[in-house]
Amino acid sequence: MKNGWLENKNIVVIGGTSGIGLSAARAFIAQSAKVVVLSFDQDSCESAKKILGENAVIIYGDARTAGVAQEAIQTCSNKFGSFDGLYHVAGGSGRKWGDGPLHELSLDGWNATMELNLTSLMLSNQAAVKWFLEKKKAGSILNIASVLAYAPSPKYFATHAYAASKSAAIGFTKSIASYYAKDNIRINVLAPALVETPMSQRAATDATIRSFIKTKQPLDGGRIGMPDDLDGLAIYFMSDYSKFTTGQIIAVDGGWSLSEGQTN
Repeated sequence: MKNGWLENKNIVVIGGTSGIGLSAARAFIAQSAKVVVLSFDQDSCESAKKILGENAVIIYGDARTAGVAQEAIQTCSNKFGSFDGLYHVAGGSGRKWGDGPLHELSLDGWNATMELNLTSLMLSNQAAVKWFLEKKKAGSILNIASVLAYAPSPKYFATHAYAASKSAAIGFTKSIASYYAKDNIRINVLAPALVETPMSQRAATDATIRSFIKTKQPLDGGRIGMPDDLDGLAIYFMSDYSKFTTGQIIAVDGGWSLSEGQTN
C-alpha cells in the first residue's frame, strides 16, 4: 500500500494505545494522517506517545463517560484543524465482572460488559455524528464488533453478554448508517475473530484453544490474528476510497465464520 491514502485526514481512535487500536494509529500515521488517541490505560498512554510520535496526541480518559469522546474530537479539531474520522476500538471481555454462560452470568457482569462494549461505542459515535452534522461535513466512523456476534463458539468462548454487546454494536451501526447516509456520514463495522491483544491472552496462551484455532481460523497456516491484519481495511474506511460504502460488516477472521473448528 502506497503512503498517502490518508493525507489531510485527522482521525480519532478510541482505545488506541495497545492492540488493534495502536496498530491502526501507527498505520494511519504511516499513511500521512494525524491522530488523536483516547485510552483508559494510563501506562499504555505513556508508551504510545513514544511509539506514535509528534503526529499523535494521546488523551487519557474513560470512553464510557459522557463528554470524553467529544473532548477527544474537539482536541483533534483544535490541534490539527479538522476532524475527519472516528475508529472505535475500545471494548473488551467482561469475564472479570461475571460474564459467561447465561446460567452463570451475573447482572453486574451483564451491565459492565454492555457499558464497556456498547455504551462507550454509542457515546463516541454520537459525538462524531454531532460534530459532522454541526459542521455540515462528510465523515467516516468505523466500529469494532466480533465474529462472536453471529458465529458463536460454545466450547471455548461462551461469554453471552459479550456476544450480545457485539451483536448490538452491529445492529446499532447499521441503523445509524441508514439514518445518516443522506448526510454523507458513513458508518461501518469490522468483525475480527481471535486476535493477539492484551484482552485475548486467556485464549492465546491456552494450548488447547490454540490447537482449536488451527482449524477454526485456517487461513495463513491456521493462526491467531495479529492487530495489523485489520489495518488495511481501517485505512480504507478512513479514506476517501470508501466514500460510497456504508452500513457494511466485514469479517477479518481467518476463516472463522466459514469453518467448523475441531474441538477434539
